[in-house]
Amino acid sequence: MTATLAPTFPLRTKEILDSLAATGQLKLLQTIEGPMGATVRIKGRGEVVCLCSNNYLGLANHPEVVEAGIAGLRRYGAGTASVRFICGTFDCHERIESRIASFYGVDAAYTFTSCWNANEAIFPTLCEAGDMIVSDELNHASIIDGIRLAASIKKGLLRCVYRHSDLSALRERLAAARANAEVTGTIWVVTDGVFSMEGDIANLPGIRALCDEFGALLVVDDSHGTGVMGSTGRGTHEHWGMTATKVDYFTGTLGKALGGAAGGYVAGSRRAIDLLIQRGRPTLFSNALPCSVACSADKAIEIVMREPERVAKLRDNVAYARAGIARTGFSVLESPTAICPIIVHDTAKAIRLSRELLDLGVFVIGFGYPVVPEGHARLRVQISAAHERHHLDALFKALATVKPA
Repeated sequence: MTATLAPTFPLRTKEILDSLAATGQLKLLQTIEGPMGATVRIKGRGEVVCLCSNNYLGLANHPEVVEAGIAGLRRYGAGTASVRFICGTFDCHERIESRIASFYGVDAAYTFTSCWNANEAIFPTLCEAGDMIVSDELNHASIIDGIRLAASIKKGLLRCVYRHSDLSALRERLAAARANAEVTGTIWVVTDGVFSMEGDIANLPGIRALCDEFGALLVVDDSHGTGVMGSTGRGTHEHWGMTATKVDYFTGTLGKALGGAAGGYVAGSRRAIDLLIQRGRPTLFSNALPCSVACSADKAIEIVMREPERVAKLRDNVAYARAGIARTGFSVLESPTAICPIIVHDTAKAIRLSRELLDLGVFVIGFGYPVVPEGHARLRVQISAAHERHHLDALFKALATVKPA
């Protein structure tokens, strides 16, 4: 029996890969030879304008950020070689966590090796049987998987989704949760601050009001909003004129605007952070954030706090880019965020256009199913404070070239 079944998996994987190649959906990895910036050098192609990175504030190759990482490597070595509770907590971890808490204006923060880990820690650790998690239907995959994991571990934990950014639908879900006899604990509402594929933002004031009305806690993953939204880059809550205390828990990443290396975090109450330290499986069974990253991200946040003009330049670049894209005849989803999705509907078309743009020296990625639903494929243009007008003008020229008459 075993011998008969053995070829099944290799054959299945070959069929899937062949199908992706035949339909123009096969993703190709581009190798970058050098630092991330407004332009990058791609192996076999040379220098191109980079418009697909999450390097929103241009800090990934900032000299101070680089030097802080080098200094951290020299002082602490290549890695912690341990999980946090054994001997993997270094003083640089305490500094970056204090910095994150100060940046948001909350009690405490705790770091993980990625925001994916953070989202897989917060719900399985803090939620219990009888709780209900209510999630926006377009939340990031890490939130979805974190909720699924929590439900598989905590039997009796309930979950549901509401229509994307629909406050009426959220109200219905919360009312139903309050009327549900199985809901005996806490109701949690979780949303992205900035939605990574749509580039739109959650209506945090409206969601907070509903949470207050129905006695629910609010969790916001602001990975694409932190460093981008608000006058000082504190995030989506600042964009709405809210203090951080209006959000019960933040999750976020150090791998986008805040240095661009890696790492994630949960920020909120001291007691919740203490419980994550005691019970969070992604920290109990996985090495600590590399010290070099802790040091470079700490410096990146310091720069954001002292140079709000970076956020202002990003905002100006976003306005310039959106107006320029519209002039090419392409339609970009409206939003104040640095994510500018150009909807082209067909997955193969999105991938083809991204390749044509790269041939013209502009690096933009096409996204299709399963990252976005069938029929909603797009080119996702991402703007950085590192871009100058000539970089964005190159984008407009390339888009005008690839657009059919």
